[in-house]
Amino acid sequence: MTKPDLTTLSTEARNPNTTELDAMSTLALVQAMNLEDHSVAAAVHTELPRIAAAIDRIAEHMRKGGRLFYCGAGTSGRLGVLDAVECPPTFSAEPEQVLGIIAGGPGAFLKAVEGAEDDAELGAADLRARELGSKDVVVGIAASGRTPYVLGALQYAHSVHALTVAVVCSRGGPVAAAAELPIEVVTGPEVLTGSTRLKAGTATKMVLNMLSTGAFVRLHKVYGNLMVDVQPTNAKLRVRSVRIVAEAAQCDVATAERLLEECLGEVKTAIVVHRKGVDPAAARTLLFHCEGSVRAVLES
Repeated sequence: MTKPDLTTLSTEARNPNTTELDAMSTLALVQAMNLEDHSVAAAVHTELPRIAAAIDRIAEHMRKGGRLFYCGAGTSGRLGVLDAVECPPTFSAEPEQVLGIIAGGPGAFLKAVEGAEDDAELGAADLRARELGSKDVVVGIAASGRTPYVLGALQYAHSVHALTVAVVCSRGGPVAAAAELPIEVVTGPEVLTGSTRLKAGTATKMVLNMLSTGAFVRLHKVYGNLMVDVQPTNAKLRVRSVRIVAEAAQCDVATAERLLEECLGEVKTAIVVHRKGVDPAAARTLLFHCEGSVRAVLES
């Protein structure tokens, strides 16, 4: 296997602001890290039009029953898994609707699997095993923009006509070139040379936050800025559900609790029941005809 040329990657360059990192006081060290982090949001800002375009396309595919796959290795893979596992409780997404795939399998989330990121065929095989199809979306995540595992995943996705998106932190690499919708957030040299879990990782997390949240907003999982499809699976989320119903239905807490009980914990249904003066069955019907949009039901 040909070794990649890391000298041309901005993520591997030496940061001139931290060449004396080990000689800094602890306060100076964290000040330097914080100063570098200020540039991350600005780097993401430059890619907002591409991020928005990706959100709309992802939502379009998911609306037709497609799945969203995040594929990455190392930190990039872990960030994809992290974003994916939050979607079911936050948006009542189906367990298989958003999936994070990390090179080397689930065990690689906790412990590195040597060589997995260098295997392009493994990236393809992991998607083949999940019967990837044209309705699906694959987001390839690679800070360097060159990870073979991610490149293999995107090339396979393209071969089955799935939508392909790349999230990278360098410009002009093969991963971005392999994607229909490349998002290139150039974060530059890290405080600790080559440690892309730092600025590149932060930027990646910010972009993935936008992709998943934006897509589910477009899929009517949100009313205003309230997560009206939250699953009340623990005490904190049950309290949050009551607060959301009270806020959106414009009622007191006791009424919100009663509404949620009558509606089997369904936040959207409870809001519509109170605001439209209908029973739970009728509320569910209204929501169905409005594609789950609370706003559309209330404004109809």
